[in-house]
Amino acid sequence: MVRLVLVLGDQLSRDVAALKAADRTRDVVVMSEVMGEGTSVPHHPQKIALILTAMRKFATGLQADGWQVAYSRLDDPDNSQTLSGELLRRAVETGAMSVLATRPGEWRVIGDLEALPLPVTILPDDRFLCPEAEFAAWAEGRKALRMEFFYRDMRRKTGLMMEGERPAGGQWNFDHDNRKPAKADLLRSRPLRFAPDAVTEEVLALVEARFAHFGKARPFHWATDRAGALAALDDFVTNRLARFGDEQDAILQGEAFLSHAVISPYLNLGLLGPMEVCRAAEAAWRGGRVPINAAEGFIRQVIGWREFVRGIWALQGPDYTSRNVLGHSRALPALYWGQPTRMACMAAAVAQTRDLAYAHHIQRLMVTGNFALLAGVDPAHVHEWYLSVYIDAFEWVEAPNTVGMSQFADGGVVGSKPYVSSGAYIDRMSDHCGTCHYQVKDKVGDRACPFNLLYWDFLMRHRPRFEGNPRMAQMYRTWDRMEAGHKARVLDEAAGLLRRLDAGDGP
Repeated sequence: MVRLVLVLGDQLSRDVAALKAADRTRDVVVMSEVMGEGTSVPHHPQKIALILTAMRKFATGLQADGWQVAYSRLDDPDNSQTLSGELLRRAVETGAMSVLATRPGEWRVIGDLEALPLPVTILPDDRFLCPEAEFAAWAEGRKALRMEFFYRDMRRKTGLMMEGERPAGGQWNFDHDNRKPAKADLLRSRPLRFAPDAVTEEVLALVEARFAHFGKARPFHWATDRAGALAALDDFVTNRLARFGDEQDAILQGEAFLSHAVISPYLNLGLLGPMEVCRAAEAAWRGGRVPINAAEGFIRQVIGWREFVRGIWALQGPDYTSRNVLGHSRALPALYWGQPTRMACMAAAVAQTRDLAYAHHIQRLMVTGNFALLAGVDPAHVHEWYLSVYIDAFEWVEAPNTVGMSQFADGGVVGSKPYVSSGAYIDRMSDHCGTCHYQVKDKVGDRACPFNLLYWDFLMRHRPRFEGNPRMAQMYRTWDRMEAGHKARVLDEAAGLLRRLDAGDGP
């Protein structure tokens, strides 16, 4: 009996569970480019182009290996433009009576599959190193879920950077050696750029014609197949990994990538696997080519944080993206969609996002995320924006990072405190403040940094919740020592700033 084998655009691996369980002599692989997925949120044009191009090349490779592939192009006149519709169309064409799928990374898609009028077998996505059931067992009974302890267990499980039962170098992480401000360096290596080939150009033209979304489709320099992804990984390990730890939290004007890997799109599409990228970093350290703090810091991002947030997503369930424990309700300010702003850090982060579909984690967390949290933006709007605009954003990884870590909308499931700061942090870690209209040293007045005003406003709005948090108590003591007239002026000017935001007049 013929089965349909669904392969999604972020499951482009020969090792994906559905393909491993399928029979290439009888089963039909179904891959579909559909408007329903391209417009579920207004995805960045480069994100859509990367996924569609990589899908086409992956399908061609499957066909060359003897698989029968029913592939729906976006501009196919018979395309129903939904995943469910295309599965039903292919079932009629082939006579298939069932569907075999790998567990999707979005609850909406899981629900669509479960609602099909066909038997659907959904297999666990075993490309992750920690199965959902294993994470649930680890989480059971814990008062708090903290990545550091999960990460240590993952080090033991994988054996990465271990010396017997002990971590290499005698400690689990080397954060005290990391996270320094960066300096301009004309010799800094940039990530590999891949010139669009004929397949990519065809897709880019299609995307430009069909999607009028925020973001520029060109220039497009992403790898679109496994060979390119492997080349990008090798380039990172050879040329930038050594400085990764030092610069991972730094922000520099005109330096979108610094020493970051920029391989998360390839990991999240399935073109690279987590163990192969970690082994490459470990080998560079064991070979004496990179320092231990760089290799450990990178590996922690993959087997620690990446696996941890995926476990949180699976454990918390479909309602996670609607969490809003702080009761924030402000609309997303227009500056997130490119309205001019005099805030140098926000202008740079949004422009870079528009042009590249990329910003590194500190730009996301401590600039755009920090501002949204301080301003009281509805976390559902922030979640949708991040899911829309970043090339590596898929719900399983984006939602815990946004709803949990960035916006604290889950009440502390992901983090023990909200990630909020005044302008001082941005000044310390970036060079934006020196060219900004606002003065980071000014606490009040027309030139006061908006982060300074909104920081104290946020703390006061949520004092009952956070003043007992040991990691935040010092900030409340600092506020209490301020002169009463100064405190009143801070809150008054913060209220005025928020009114201007509500009126569409960005700072």
